[in-house]
Amino acid sequence: MKKKLPALHTQILIALLLGALFGAFFNVDEDAFVVSFTTGKEKNKVEITDWKEAILLKFAPGSVAADTSKFAIHEKPKLINKFKQLKKEGNNLNLVVINKGGKSQSFESLNFLRNPITPATWIKWLGDIFIRLLNLVAIPLVLASLIAGAASLGDIRKFARIGTKTLSYYIATTAFAVTIGLVLANIIRPGEQMNPVTKENLLQTYAGDTQEKISSDVEFDGIKMIVEMIPRNPFAAMSQGEMLQIVFFAVFFGMVLTFIDKDKSKVLLNFFDSISDAMIKMIDIIMKFAPVGVFALIAATVAEFGFSILETLIWYAITVLLGLFLHTVGTYSMLIKIFTKFNIRKFFRGIRPVMLVGFSTSSSAATLPVNMECCQEKLGVSKSITSFVLPLGATINMDGTALYQGVATVFIAQVYGMDLTIAQQITVVFMAVLASIGTAPVPGVGIIMLIIILKSVGVPEQGIALILGIDRILDMSRTITNVTGDASAAVIIANSEKELTETNSGVTE
Repeated sequence: MKKKLPALHTQILIALLLGALFGAFFNVDEDAFVVSFTTGKEKNKVEITDWKEAILLKFAPGSVAADTSKFAIHEKPKLINKFKQLKKEGNNLNLVVINKGGKSQSFESLNFLRNPITPATWIKWLGDIFIRLLNLVAIPLVLASLIAGAASLGDIRKFARIGTKTLSYYIATTAFAVTIGLVLANIIRPGEQMNPVTKENLLQTYAGDTQEKISSDVEFDGIKMIVEMIPRNPFAAMSQGEMLQIVFFAVFFGMVLTFIDKDKSKVLLNFFDSISDAMIKMIDIIMKFAPVGVFALIAATVAEFGFSILETLIWYAITVLLGLFLHTVGTYSMLIKIFTKFNIRKFFRGIRPVMLVGFSTSSSAATLPVNMECCQEKLGVSKSITSFVLPLGATINMDGTALYQGVATVFIAQVYGMDLTIAQQITVVFMAVLASIGTAPVPGVGIIMLIIILKSVGVPEQGIALILGIDRILDMSRTITNVTGDASAAVIIANSEKELTETNSGVTE
């Protein structure tokens, strides 16, 4: 008799745990690094493990004089980041390494300086394939499902009603999420727990990455965002992954289908409905690869970043994670309880694959196909609601990101000895809500939006260097909140429109 495989969410959870163990076992040596250099016309590569000091020599273009930077063994991240920064400026770089016995070794014309590759970091390509497969489906699915969803709403009044409910829900929960973050940051005061030595090390280690992000000259302009939401060329928007523009075109197109001849619109509606169904089927196939992809992604993340970074930023991490937990479990459960009769346990059981994939990929867009499938098949939300509410949520609903931005702003201000006034914190709430609408649903973009918020309240943008090291781990966690918020909106709005099936609503349990 053939043994039945565990449920998909169980497979993903097992893969996640095994990946973390695999990454911890094959972790990147905290002290070792690989240096590539050129001798004559030959490129060489050496792994350095036994060292106590490294000296980086910079030769500016056209210059014979060298600037030197010294690094102790515990400053490896600072050394690698400094190399990247100077290499981008076009400098010729040499390296002198002094081992623990006092002997020195020189390397000229450096090509790269990086962490060693371990089995856990090498397999990351499997995870990258998994994310690419999900992204492959995401844009066609958003386009087809939003067009079909908007058209299937039937009339402009229903479209306006559901659109208003959806936007109101997303904006309200985002504002509440930021408020939770600010309250916790003011109570726990994580910035006051950081010692000056740790602060200085983090600022120097990530100075290059910080400068690169700040020099991107980002600013928030509400009018500009509204203008740029309208694509000049919808096909260009699709090729460049401009989600807000895709959403605008799809919703507009779907709405217009309700005004044209029914026979003609039906042909198009069936066409996009078929595309949406095909994408959902593709998800079924892709998700069979999910355990492998999740294993590879988690293993690589743990191996590269480890858990040591948590030691230096433990209070900041606790504040963010506590806020995310309260909002994900508390706020959404309360809202579902107030506005529906849906069983809370059934809700969280139904979206377990969504939360696990969101955590693994750190991308709301990549998780969207899984979210749509789970909401329809496990939560009983009608296709017309999921097709409209979820793609919109994956684009503009970033509760977890907004909460983290609130905590990060107060944390950085506290480290610099600044006390944000009530007016400034209200500004943070307002800016975080607006920034979340313009935030692309991809990993790491929250940092760029954070710069906008820091500028708006006068907190030094250089402070993002304090949190860059831990951002990847927290990015994974806040994506869980983002995708859970999308699913809760779908359930609540479907219930208000009587499009939540009775058998799956938990009423009969």
